Amino acid sequence: MKKRTIQNTSGGKLLKIGCYVLLSIWAIFVLFPFYWMILSSVKSYGTYNSEYIPAFFTLAPTLQNYVDAFTSVTLDIYLTNTLFFAVVTTALMLAVTVFAAFAFARLDFPGKKIGFTILLSLMMIPNELVIITNFQTATALGLRNTFTGLILPSVTSVFYIYLLKENFEQIPDELYRAAKVDGTSDMKYLFKVMIPICKPTIITITILKVIECWNSYVWPRLITDNSKFFLVSNGIQEIRENGFGRENIPAMMAAVVTISVPLILLFLIFRKKIMAGVSRGGTKG
Repeated sequence: MKKRTIQNTSGGKLLKIGCYVLLSIWAIFVLFPFYWMILSSVKSYGTYNSEYIPAFFTLAPTLQNYVDAFTSVTLDIYLTNTLFFAVVTTALMLAVTVFAAFAFARLDFPGKKIGFTILLSLMMIPNELVIITNFQTATALGLRNTFTGLILPSVTSVFYIYLLKENFEQIPDELYRAAKVDGTSDMKYLFKVMIPICKPTIITITILKVIECWNSYVWPRLITDNSKFFLVSNGIQEIRENGFGRENIPAMMAAVVTISVPLILLFLIFRKKIMAGVSRGGTKG
């Protein structure tokens, strides 16, 4: 028995070591593009172009590329537009999602099940078809090259409504009935009981929506051709074509790093809440 335990312990240690080795190799493959992006951004234009064989480090780093990213092109305008777009869109989306999820989870009204089934069926429609319809509608309403046209199609999310509804339904019905006996209104119950209990999921939805808005590319590219309304995802393409030029890779990498850092920090700070919110949303009972 003792010999078998020792063998099992040794086998478990070897398996654990093997897993760590494989995960470390995989991490290197995943993180290497980020390392190369940062490395390229601190190389001077002359140094980068003089390297016939790419160097994996530099002895003379420079921050001039980052200075050029804000002085040579309007990167600050793109960042401001994206921040405004992300904040306003996320706030409106949260309002729509919370009220819709509450209605489907707690309120009784005619056609509730059919309505929710139809809502879920919208997830089956290809996104390209929705974009075409939204573009035609926005153009007909004169919303091209406006923040309203940028924001409105992104204020609803069927998946987030479903995720939050599942969370709301995990709250015992006894709490709702007790609150109604005490004379608590539905809105007060929502804000005082349901939202605090489901706070991890709401935080997760908020963070994921901000990331989605920050990375949005296709719709902003369609709805606006005015650089005053460009987001960072579209701004990078504009910078590449009409800013630094296609050959100035270090300056481009500096702009990409500047745009990527906020999202990376956001995920690193709230990663535990994101995981907790998603796992909670997928658990019943």
